[in-house]
Amino acid sequence: MSLVELIGQADERGLAASGLACLDRCIPLLGGDDEVLRPLWAGLADDAGAAEWGERLEQVRGKLIGEFGAGDISGSGSGSGSGEDEAVLLARRMLAAAPVERSAAGVRAWADACSVAALRIHRLLDPLKDAGDSVDARREGRTEGMSPLVAAELRRQITVLELLAGHGPAGLRPALEVSTEGRRVLRAVVSRRSRRRG
Repeated sequence: MSLVELIGQADERGLAASGLACLDRCIPLLGGDDEVLRPLWAGLADDAGAAEWGERLEQVRGKLIGEFGAGDISGSGSGSGSGEDEAVLLARRMLAAAPVERSAAGVRAWADACSVAALRIHRLLDPLKDAGDSVDARREGRTEGMSPLVAAELRRQITVLELLAGHGPAGLRPALEVSTEGRRVLRAVVSRRSRRRG
């Protein structure tokens, strides 16, 4: 099943986990520590956490907005500048777009947007060129000529959705482990790019 199909069939918890996992893997671009999203992950484990999602989300935003400020986080930048600048902007928008109310409709739109943004981020930061015209083709299952970083991110997105679809709340822990692995990879990529510039 393609990524688009998996998102289309996912329930509210699976969608929230999918969007959160995409954001989690991109945390290195926002300067956040590895534990900053843990309260949101914890809230997905039970239905009671849905009521606290908005409050926890605002706390996370408060920690991550930091130096770039509330005005910039959802800014409509032109996308000009370096690939890393654009990647950071995409990550900020992922956080800004997270719905305060964890409803199925709200998290579906967010999960879909996060999926696209995370793949674009990995495409921008991959030192090897992705041969596809767009990330939409990748999400629909056309995977020929994928660059390694994009291929790995696509695989992680699919895995997270499959884990939640197959195991419900019990799939959250392995989904978090998948996301943690991806975060380490992206942190290493960002670090290497920083060293090359230095």
